[in-house]
Amino acid sequence: MTEAAPLSPQARRARQLATSGLILGVFLAALESSVVATAMPSVIADLGGQRLYALPFAVYLLTSTVSSPLWGRASDVVGRRRLYLVGVVLFLLGSALCGLAQSMGWLVGARALQGLGAGAVLPLTLTIIGETYSLAERGRVQAFISGVWGLSGLLGPLLGGWLTDVLSWRWTFYASLPFGVAALLIALRHLRETGTPHPARLDWAGAALFTLGSGLTVWGLESRAWAMVGAGLLALLAAVMVERRHPAPLLPMGALRQRTTAIAFAGNLLGGAAYFGVIAYLPLYAQGVGGGSATGAGAILTPMLVGWTLTSILAARLLNRVPLARLSQVGFLVLTGTFAALTFVVHAPLWVTSVLGFVVGMGMGFAMLSLLLSAQERAEREELGAVTSGVLFARQMGGALGVALMALLIGPAAILSGGPELAEGLRRAYVLALALVAGGLVLSLRLRAVRPVQAGAAD
Repeated sequence: MTEAAPLSPQARRARQLATSGLILGVFLAALESSVVATAMPSVIADLGGQRLYALPFAVYLLTSTVSSPLWGRASDVVGRRRLYLVGVVLFLLGSALCGLAQSMGWLVGARALQGLGAGAVLPLTLTIIGETYSLAERGRVQAFISGVWGLSGLLGPLLGGWLTDVLSWRWTFYASLPFGVAALLIALRHLRETGTPHPARLDWAGAALFTLGSGLTVWGLESRAWAMVGAGLLALLAAVMVERRHPAPLLPMGALRQRTTAIAFAGNLLGGAAYFGVIAYLPLYAQGVGGGSATGAGAILTPMLVGWTLTSILAARLLNRVPLARLSQVGFLVLTGTFAALTFVVHAPLWVTSVLGFVVGMGMGFAMLSLLLSAQERAEREELGAVTSGVLFARQMGGALGVALMALLIGPAAILSGGPELAEGLRRAYVLALALVAGGLVLSLRLRAVRPVQAGAAD
């Protein structure tokens, strides 16, 4: 990709305002994903449907994950701005319907709509940022987005608990509406089309197979229905075969033949599986082995989130000194060393796990940001949306795979019993995470170095 041309002061001001609206939209999606968890016990008490407890989470994950590549490729064809606005509207409509829910079925359907909108917000935001800013500026903006995501992750559970206790669980959904409306108004006023829409025949057959395969795979992993997972993988294989023959495939098949893009996809898949697979079971470990409270169990994740956020900001500041490939390699090296250390401390005090968790977050901050920026730098402008959303999709799918695989390694008996058996099960999960990030390290060593940008290159 070529760097953006210098901007006039008026254009720079308009760009700053548009970016503030995009960041507000990210805050909206991130806050919603963390604020709802604390309200779910009250939702169940009010609406009933205890057996459907996991569905509002699972269906949100499903629709946001499988729709992300669809939004990305469609934006390459019809433009970013209009699809971003559609995504925000769908998210707000879903949020309002969640707050109005009169049954668990209603809530699950509204969460599906909400997830569909969320699938557009983050990938299209990062795509627009990628087209609007030079590499030096882009790293800083995306690091700021990581900071906003981290802040909302810290504030979300507290805000959700306070709203539920003081007002009602319904306000955990209504709370996002003011932020969303503000983001929508700012985008309507200041966001300009950044892409160059080009007429193309979308691969509807490939999209249908890809959506079916991704949905069956994610849903099957969530419910541990392995026949469904197998059917999903077969559908994904069929989708790839169809897309290889299509001139405008859903996934950037041409870009995936390039080394940098392929490594970015694979690195996000491996890193996401290791990181999200582990954090799914750390709160359980804190309660079952460390004897902590539910609040303390949730707090054990905070250092990992803080580490990721702070290091994303640091990585952005290093862009004018260190090649992206080196940042990625440092990230995976940190991850490999830290997961190796975690295998030896499963019986240590919880503060040891928290400290090492902070270092794991640091490794993810270096590796994930640099891989995304590397893929964007190598992408053709007309494929930027597909490449960006595909990288994020790989990370989310990796997380779903990691949670399921680590559940098998830990074992249901250990999850139920807790204590030393759970600690040993988590050790096995750490070993899997170690193998995954070691694979990511090997792949990162094959990245071609993108020359560091000069600090003055930004307009």
